[in-house]
Amino acid sequence: QVQLVESGGGLVQAEGSLRLSCVASGRTFSPYHMGWFRQAPGKEREFTAAIPWNFGIIYYADSVKGRFTISRDNAKNTVYLQMNRLKPEDTAVYYCAAIRAGSTWNYRRADNYDYWGQGTQVTVSS
Repeated sequence: QVQLVESGGGLVQAEGSLRLSCVASGRTFSPYHMGWFRQAPGKEREFTAAIPWNFGIIYYADSVKGRFTISRDNAKNTVYLQMNRLKPEDTAVYYCAAIRAGSTWNYRRADNYDYWGQGTQVTVSS
């Protein structure tokens, strides 16, 4: 079993930057693919970025491509989301998620993931 805890959210002005962290505990982090999702009020949870356990192909939503970078440090059981050039439309609760590496990985589907953090609020002002 894996527990995930996000941190690093807060209030930032447009064009600013934040770095989110997600720390895993309970089991080793390395056998899990990881994703970041976000959910704004009144909207569905949407895919943001994903990174496989073996540092293969990384995936980004078109809305964040070129601005956000996902990375991981397996020695620290941590995945990061570096967010640059933030926009007001990036305002949302951001969640990290994990799926066992042996499973079929539909990286854009929230319901495909096995474990979720509680989320961290990101608010971008104009």
